[in-house]
Amino acid sequence: MTRPAPDNAALPGRVRPGPAEGGTSNPSKRHRERLNRELERLAGLLPFPEEVVAGLDKLSVLRLSAGYLRAKSFFSASQSQSCQKAAQKQAVQTLVLTGEEGGAGLSLAQALNGFVLVVTSEGLIFYSSHTIQDYLGFHQTDVMHQSVFELIHTEDQQEFRRNLHWALNPPHAPEDAEGGKSLGSSAVAYKPDQLPPENSSFLERSFVCRFRCLLDNSSGFLALNLQGRLKFLHGQNKRSEDGSALPPQLALFAISTPLQPPSILQIRTKNMIFRTKHKLDFTPLACDAKGKIVLGYTEAELRMCGTGYQFVHAADMLYCAENHVRMMKTGESGLTVFRLLTKENRWKWVQANARLVYKNGKPEYIIVTQRPLVDEEGGEHLRKRSMHLPFTFATGEALLYQSAYPLPGFPDPFQSKGKTSKSKKTSHSHEGCSQKDGVDPSSLLGAVMRQNKAVY
Repeated sequence: MTRPAPDNAALPGRVRPGPAEGGTSNPSKRHRERLNRELERLAGLLPFPEEVVAGLDKLSVLRLSAGYLRAKSFFSASQSQSCQKAAQKQAVQTLVLTGEEGGAGLSLAQALNGFVLVVTSEGLIFYSSHTIQDYLGFHQTDVMHQSVFELIHTEDQQEFRRNLHWALNPPHAPEDAEGGKSLGSSAVAYKPDQLPPENSSFLERSFVCRFRCLLDNSSGFLALNLQGRLKFLHGQNKRSEDGSALPPQLALFAISTPLQPPSILQIRTKNMIFRTKHKLDFTPLACDAKGKIVLGYTEAELRMCGTGYQFVHAADMLYCAENHVRMMKTGESGLTVFRLLTKENRWKWVQANARLVYKNGKPEYIIVTQRPLVDEEGGEHLRKRSMHLPFTFATGEALLYQSAYPLPGFPDPFQSKGKTSKSKKTSHSHEGCSQKDGVDPSSLLGAVMRQNKAVY
């Protein structure tokens, strides 16, 4: 009679991996590490610059990968149906699938006074050209495969839904538990024989909607004229609830242009919008290629200078810090116009909007979208600026400004003798040039003291 193998015996033909050196066997940890490696590999395949990919979280990597595969499937299905205008289709496909900004791809995108937008019948952004950043301030990766209704003014959402429907008469969208209309709740799958021909003028669209804009300094929205038509979105391989394959559905293919023509100043500066990445205390971490051109610094030079406030004009520091505090509370700073120091020791006016990026429900870093301004425009904003005390001592926010009592150079009548004074000297012994005055180099006062006086 064969004795049964114990529970911990290895099965025939399988070798149980032993624990790593200096560690213990943890299947859950190994699974996480394997998953992270695969996500990193997947992120490396996305057609975006390295600095953009580095700022993506795991969900964004999966979302953009799904969007890329859907776009590739669409082009494959479209090309198999017709080979007409092959050169134009190849140029568009190269721009969408590879993100290459050269040759015909760059010409197609930059020649438009607007950006390309493709939205499914459910309201999902199937594709947006990278030039959306020049008009709304959102990067292409922020909006792809997201609900378009998150960008549209509440009063204009029903108009957009109406234009997504082939008969301009969408069914009523029921509200979800949170009081908003759920994505795709008004979408109905139609058979091709229920719809007009794809080349019918009845499917042409031209309407106006207000979109959220990080670059607008008035209402926070930009009125866009969307002009295009409804076309079939092939190759999506969607299925109904009973598992049967659904025919291709109509999607809105449109060019979105500002309702108000841009001014000469806006035309000059729109192509130099850049993004920077910061720690929560505004210490620089990364800068995209356009930012390196505008400011002149490399990423290493930005990181080695300490807090990002050392690049901000002294007259703008409190104003920037006020919006910094607001962003830490609300997740977004709002439009902030201030001066940045370039590598050539010149001050450059920029209009910026900073927002928090969360990971596992906690703020992890800050992304700032910045648009260079000419001196006349920056000066106009400065004259309109109203300054208020941006902190209260009761909540502890004054620590951001190194305004804690006592101020440097003034004695503290409540300071105890001996031990307290000695401990303070020790705590500042490792800090920068301002340590002798008891000023934290990461504070605003410390940032001003470390700036070269010659730049003023």
